[in-house]
Amino acid sequence: MIIAALIGAFSGIVSGMGIGGGTILIPALSIFLNINQHNAQGVNLLYFIPTAVVALFVHFKNKSLDFKTALPIILSGVAGAAGGAIVAGVMSADILRKFFAIFLFAMGLYEIFKKKKQEKS
Repeated sequence: MIIAALIGAFSGIVSGMGIGGGTILIPALSIFLNINQHNAQGVNLLYFIPTAVVALFVHFKNKSLDFKTALPIILSGVAGAAGGAIVAGVMSADILRKFFAIFLFAMGLYEIFKKKKQEKS
């Protein structure tokens, strides 16, 4: 129970910064609590709702939201989430875990090389 609370607190901090707590939560649940990929992603979705509401409130209060940019992203994100949930539901947990690992690796590489480009400017 203590490990679950620590995982939740750390991923909550990351979520509050807008980075995406699922990048911490899903692997941590799989590694430290031995939860399969489908269940870890389901827990992440339930976890996301209250943490997103709190972060949204703080960002709204700080006037750091751009609704014109957000609306098309929200609409296409809802459609993508529905499609992704259907696809994930028919995949094996092993394949889903591998796709998630590839995604995280690609995002890490992107961040590394993006930073290097910004430093050169």
